[in-house]
Amino acid sequence: MKFFIDNIWLIGIVLISGGALFFPFLQKRGAKVSQYQATQYMNQGKTLVLDVRSAEEFASGHLQNAKNIPLAELATRMKEIEKSKNATVITVCERGTVSPSATSALAKAGFAQVFSLEGGLAAWKSQGLPTVK
Repeated sequence: MKFFIDNIWLIGIVLISGGALFFPFLQKRGAKVSQYQATQYMNQGKTLVLDVRSAEEFASGHLQNAKNIPLAELATRMKEIEKSKNATVITVCERGTVSPSATSALAKAGFAQVFSLEGGLAAWKSQGLPTVK
């Protein structure tokens, strides 16, 4: 017991840092789809692929029939995709780290079925799946 009393600050720091490392796992980051699931949705039709990368990144290669709205412009350009509220929407970024933010924004805006592509375009390309320029 004396050990705990003498080292209370050290134990507190360990608990806080451990909690900080675990916190991202507790946050809801939206639904994700694998490359296989995304392909299935795209083949079924009525799927909007929303690329949230910059226009320059989009021009270097993107998924077929993808619409480009950079994440910074998403809130102001939401009207452009409003007709897809009842369709499946798959958000795409380069590595799958930015698109969950777009997924959350679209879900809050009332889009019914919104997913983020797991691993982003990099994972898509690593599986040998096609992109267009």
